[in-house]
Parts: sequence; C-alpha cells; structure tokens
Amino acid sequence: MAVRKLVLDDFFDEEQYTLIGIHCTLEDYRLAYLLNKYLEINLLRKPEDLDFDKGKSVYSIFEWEDSKHLKTWSLVSNICKREEQNKTTYASLFETQEPIIKTYNLIPEYKQVNFFLKIENEYNDSKEKYIVKQILSIPQIVTAYSIDTSQLKSKANLIFS
Repeated sequence: MAVRKLVLDDFFDEEQYTLIGIHCTLEDYRLAYLLNKYLEINLLRKPEDLDFDKGKSVYSIFEWEDSKHLKTWSLVSNICKREEQNKTTYASLFETQEPIIKTYNLIPEYKQVNFFLKIENEYNDSKEKYIVKQILSIPQIVTAYSIDTSQLKSKANLIFS
C-alpha cells in the first residue's frame, strides 16, 4: 500500500501586509483625520480598543476596509501610558502610595514610534514609497518609514481580529 504525504506549507503562508511607523505628537483622532485627508482613505475608530493582559495596556485603533482594492487599513497606537500606585515604605510607621506613570508598547522593538499604519494585502515597493511620501507631506508628522516585518519579534501583536 502506497503512503501519500501532503505538504501544507504553501497553504499557511504568513499574512502579507505593509507596516509603516509614524513619529508625531498628534492625538490619535487628529492623525486619523489627517491621514484620511492626505491619503484619501476613511479610517474610523473601532468601538473597542486593543486590549492586552486584561486591561494592563490598551491601544486605540482606527480601521478602514477598502472594498474596491480588497485591502484593510489599520492605524494603531504604539504607546500606552497608565498611572499605577507604587508602594514605598519609609523609615516611619506609615506606608505611602505614590502614583507613577508606566509606559507600555505594542511593538517593544520600536519604542520611539508613536503609531503604526498597517495595510493588509501588501503593496508593491513603488506604491509603498508613494504612501510614505504622502504621509511625510503632512506638516505635523516628524517622520514616517516602512518597517521590515520579517525582522519583528512581536508580530503576533499586529493581529487585530
């Protein structure tokens, strides 16, 4: 009896997407508005933010499904700041709690990036450069650049659904 072996490597390829890091000091809603205006897209705030570790870190997310080109655009914050209580004990009878601000990152390898623009169904190189050029034309943007997703260690954090 012959033994047949099925190789499924081709069926389970990684999802293809373009990832652009954006440095700016804008609020998330303002950046989404400017990206909509300059890129002629329609990012809308999702009803629920990305939640990691049961509320330990929460990241805002805006999304647009382009049905014409079968692409999904997502703008997600990379930085979450939370106020937590720090218990300190001094050489006294009383224990005090001081609030401290802790910073969490969605992608820890890129701590300086404020936002990520993820475009599912990868664009070719020239279209990606055009998108980055359009983002850089926004006066409030400090810098924006493409990120090589094959080098990311925490790419599982970019799965939004």
